[in-house]
Amino acid sequence: MSNSDSPEVPKDMRNVLTGKTILLGVTGGIAAYKAAELCSTLVSCDAAVHVVMTEHATHFVSPVTFRALTGHQVLTGLWDEPREYEIAHVALPDKADLVLVAPATANILGKIANGIADDMLSTMIMATRAPVILAPAMNFRMWENPVTRGNVERLRSLGCIIVEPETGRLACGEEGTGRLASIGKIMRQVAACLERARDLDGMSVLVTAGPTQEPIDPVRFISNRSSGKMGYAIAQAAAERGARVILVSGPTSIPAPSGVERVTVTTAAEMFEEVLKRLGEVKVVIGAAAVADYKPKVIADEKLKKGSEELILSLVPTVDIMAEVGKRKGDHLLVIFAAETQNLTENARQKLERKNADMVVANDVSQQGIGFGSDKNKVTIVGRDWLDDLPCLPKREVADKILDRVKALLE
Repeated sequence: MSNSDSPEVPKDMRNVLTGKTILLGVTGGIAAYKAAELCSTLVSCDAAVHVVMTEHATHFVSPVTFRALTGHQVLTGLWDEPREYEIAHVALPDKADLVLVAPATANILGKIANGIADDMLSTMIMATRAPVILAPAMNFRMWENPVTRGNVERLRSLGCIIVEPETGRLACGEEGTGRLASIGKIMRQVAACLERARDLDGMSVLVTAGPTQEPIDPVRFISNRSSGKMGYAIAQAAAERGARVILVSGPTSIPAPSGVERVTVTTAAEMFEEVLKRLGEVKVVIGAAAVADYKPKVIADEKLKKGSEELILSLVPTVDIMAEVGKRKGDHLLVIFAAETQNLTENARQKLERKNADMVVANDVSQQGIGFGSDKNKVTIVGRDWLDDLPCLPKREVADKILDRVKALLE
C-alpha cells in the first residue's frame, strides 16, 4: 500500500503528527493486516514510525511490509538489535512521542497490566515514558472474559488509553464486540493524545494527595479512607503533559510518579507547612488530599492502655489548608476537592466561594464503587459560572479532564 492509498486525514491532524516519533506495536491477531493501513496513514502524516512486531504477528503479516512502509528496520525479537540504536529496547521507547499497539491481543494486555516484559514489545512498553494507546482486537468471548476486563481496567488506571473494539462480524464468523476500531477512530485518538502531550510545558503545579494522620498516642491516630489515588493520578498526568509537579503527600503505599517531586508528610499541620513553603514556586495548586478535619486536643506521650472505662477524646479543628491558600492566592489558580454525601453541586458552590477557589471537583462518596480506594471516580467540576458533570471514569482520565479545565482557565 502506498502512502497515497491511505485514508484522507484532516489537515489539522497532519499538523499534530508531523515530525512525531511513533512506536507502533503489532501483535498476533487476524487484525494485524489492518496495522499496515494504519502504519501507512501515520507515515502519510509525516510521522516517523518504528514498528515492533511480536513473533506471532509475523505469522499474519511480514516485517517486510512494514519496512517498506516506514523505511526503518522492523524489530521482532530482543536480540534483533539494529545498528542505529545502542540498546533498542531502551533507546527507541525513550525517543518515542507515543506508543501505539494495534491490534492489541488479550495476551499483550495481560502482559502490560501485570508488568511482564518477555519480548521486544512488552519490554519497550515497560521502558517508555511516552503515552501508551492500546487498540484491542480479539474474539468477543476473550474480550468479555473477566480476566481481560480486569486487565483493561488496570491498564486504564495506569494511564494507558484504550481504543475500544467495535461490534460486528468477527474472523470466526460470529457477531460480537472484538473488531479492531476503525483507522479513523484510532487516528483521532493518536492526534488527541499527541496534541495533549507536553501541553503543560512551563507550568508549575503543586498537588496535595492522600490522607493525613492525627496522632492520639504513639500508636493510634485519626485518619480517613483516602488512598491517594486521585491526587497521584493528577500528579502523574500533569508531569506527563510537561508540567513541573510538586506532590505533597500524606501516608500512602502508592509509588511516586516518574518526574514528580514528592514531599511526604503525616499530619495536617505538616502538610500546611510544606504547601505554604512551596507556594511561591508554583502557579497552580490542586488540593486533592483528604485532610483530617479534627485532631486530638491532647496527644498522649505513652500508649493509652485499654481499660473498662470509656475513652473520651476532645477534638479540635485542624488548619483548613486550602482556605488559607485561598487567602494568599494572589494570581495562583486554586483547585479544591469536595467529598460530599448530599447536595453535591450546592455544597460545591458554597465551598468555591468560602475558600476563594477557581474550581471545585466534587464527588458523592456515598456511591459504591467510586471515590475512596477505587480506581474510578465520578465527579462534577464546578466553576464560577460553569459546570462539567462527568460520567464515571478511571481516575487517570478524570485527572486529564481536570487539567484540561485548568489549562483553559489559565488561557
